[in-house]
Amino acid sequence: MRQQGSVSGGGVPAAVYGVSDAAVRARTGRSWSEWLALLDEAGARDLDHKGIVAYLAEHHAAMGGWWHQTITVGYERARGKRRKHEKTDGYEVSASKTIACSVETLYAAWIDEAARQQWLPDAALTIRKLTPPRIIRIAWDGGASTVDVRCSANGSAGSQIMVRHERLPDADAAERMKAYWKERLGALKAMLEGPA
Repeated sequence: MRQQGSVSGGGVPAAVYGVSDAAVRARTGRSWSEWLALLDEAGARDLDHKGIVAYLAEHHAAMGGWWHQTITVGYERARGKRRKHEKTDGYEVSASKTIACSVETLYAAWIDEAARQQWLPDAALTIRKLTPPRIIRIAWDGGASTVDVRCSANGSAGSQIMVRHERLPDADAAERMKAYWKERLGALKAMLEGPA
């Protein structure tokens, strides 16, 4: 199997970098292959994430901080320094679902323990911070990882729930939790909307 470290920049899907070649060229004036070559020449293979961002901030300040991060993450993925879902403090996955109910109802399904047990049974979680009726911060599995829940109105469709699970220990855990949240949000939708 070909490793990401062997990617040269040509023909690499946006999934590797996170942003398409056309978007990068439009916003930064360089293609992914040009950024890879430039960062290789600058010694980025030997730098950590903060070091690459610092290099870009010093030598390419005009493109701004978001693009410094984006180029750095794309470089790390292309050079095998970062795997899918990997962040600097572990792995992160997200899932979302549009549900035909109010934001308040959606929020209550998380904070009311009896309601939560119906769609998220036996979850090892502790609610740490609430910003009703929109944001819930959760310590997961005794604080080994964290979950950020966002509830928002979605026009005539009802509400949208977005779950971001952070600080997962490895790629396998990230894939497991991505599948888990997809399934659990499906169960939440079924509970709140009732039978189809």
